[in-house]
Amino acid sequence: MSSIGLHELVVMVVEPSAVQRRIVCRALLDSGVATILDSDCGADAFARLRNECPDLVISAMYLPDMTAIDLVQRLRESAEHADTPFVLVSSETRFRYLDPIRQAGVAGILPKPFTDQQLRTALSATVDLLDDSTDARVLEDRGLRALVVDDSSLSRKHVTRVLNSLGIDHVDHAADGVAAIAHIRDHLYDIVITDYNMPHMDGKELIDHIRHDSAQTTLPVLMVTGEDNASRLSAVQQSGVSAICDKPFEPSVIRDLVQQIVDA
Repeated sequence: MSSIGLHELVVMVVEPSAVQRRIVCRALLDSGVATILDSDCGADAFARLRNECPDLVISAMYLPDMTAIDLVQRLRESAEHADTPFVLVSSETRFRYLDPIRQAGVAGILPKPFTDQQLRTALSATVDLLDDSTDARVLEDRGLRALVVDDSSLSRKHVTRVLNSLGIDHVDHAADGVAAIAHIRDHLYDIVITDYNMPHMDGKELIDHIRHDSAQTTLPVLMVTGEDNASRLSAVQQSGVSAICDKPFEPSVIRDLVQQIVDA
């Protein structure tokens, strides 16, 4: 698949409320999406996925038989749909429910109700994720090496896919700062992409080590995180992070940031 348009997207909407399903489906149609599959529960969605391959799954948080967390994790564990973009539509705001969704590498988290612009942003992120045209691989001839540090394997995979789309194919992984230090000791990297909240050593501690105790003190570091504590993020900025990006992110934002950082 090369570049794809909104009218070519096949979108599955999983929503137990018939009224809410109609609202989401109508908004998708108004945005230019022509093909929509709808389900009212997780079991029905997975039954349809045996024969359907949607480009995007949009789900409510609470379904009759599972949550969106269960749904997206089962998608990520499946061979056929592991890379399918996912968008949550929910009024849920609690961190313990939203963070697993963020860590799964999703195209967007939309409030309920959402605006047309918020939906278009999520659809744009989906198209960006699905775009594997050669024009996007702008760093392919640079031979760059990246290290992705995150305790979520799903998040590591999501970031890696975006890096691959840029043409960065040599990507190492670490589940926390301690493991990352070992990689940095043994290899030279062009960029590190790290989460904030991780066991054993968090992202700020990793940046502190890179800036003060490693042999690569000028190594560019991009933090991609769902952390929203302003004082913690301020401390990260003071530690010398190259840039900070929110989870979930638009792939184009990561691409732009990575390109700016490695070109600096």
